[in-house]
Amino acid sequence: MAATTSTWSKRSALVRAARLVRRTDDHHRRLYGRARLYGHAWSVFTWLVAILLFFPVLWMVLTSFKTEGKAYTDPPTIIFHPTLTEFSQVFSSGIGKPLEHSLFTTLVSTGAVLLLAVPAAYSLSIKPIKRWRDVMFFVLSTKMLPVVAAIIPIYIVARNIGILDNDWTLVILYTAMNMPIAVWMIRSFLLEVPIEVLDAARVDGAGLVTELTRVILPIVVPGLAATALICMIFSWNEFFFAVNLTATRAGTMPVFLVGFITSEGLYWAKLAAAASLASLPVVLLGWIAQKQLVRGLALGAVK
Repeated sequence: MAATTSTWSKRSALVRAARLVRRTDDHHRRLYGRARLYGHAWSVFTWLVAILLFFPVLWMVLTSFKTEGKAYTDPPTIIFHPTLTEFSQVFSSGIGKPLEHSLFTTLVSTGAVLLLAVPAAYSLSIKPIKRWRDVMFFVLSTKMLPVVAAIIPIYIVARNIGILDNDWTLVILYTAMNMPIAVWMIRSFLLEVPIEVLDAARVDGAGLVTELTRVILPIVVPGLAATALICMIFSWNEFFFAVNLTATRAGTMPVFLVGFITSEGLYWAKLAAAASLASLPVVLLGWIAQKQLVRGLALGAVK
């Protein structure tokens, strides 16, 4: 009798255990199903947001292949025969010089920013100077002044020393404009350099220049690429200084685009074609450097 009771007790325990396992499996399946549902929902939402954000760019490119008549229709023309007429008119309008000025000012100012920001970020991170927090705040505070408040003294100084309508004026201003963000970004990248690597280099007798050029820079190259790309985008798209300090000899691409806004109205197709051409260098550069850009932005992330 006792053996029978023991057997039934074991069977009951097994049944309860099986039911518990079944309920646990059902619960896990429900959780997994909810997780998959949420994942699909977030994927759809992300794609919708991405399409919504990209749609103006897509519409600009599509408009650039229309004629002016098709660009003005209401409702908008979706199906049309693409044409390169507007692109040819943009090239005949003299896009070469503004493109040359934009390339020169962007590349030279970005190079100057990196050349100055790397030593500054080194002195604020790896070998911090005294009161480095005050220095960092001062560097960042230079971005708090609205450019419209500084344009009049800048214009007067540029006029008095004879550098109005000059590429080097924009180079100096773009360098000063991008320095704060470059110093902050590069400093965050330098803080991620393992101190053990620096100690090993110093034990081997590496000096300051060797430590900076052969040890630190190869590690933070992705971060420098990300910083350079952001500075190039800011310089390439800058309009306020360019339109107020240049006229005919140093006008950049944003100033060139304004030429399609006339008293007769907007030339939408030509403006879209010119804007597409103006966006192409930065888009290509970002596409080429996307791997370095992602690695660089992740390098300075908080662990």
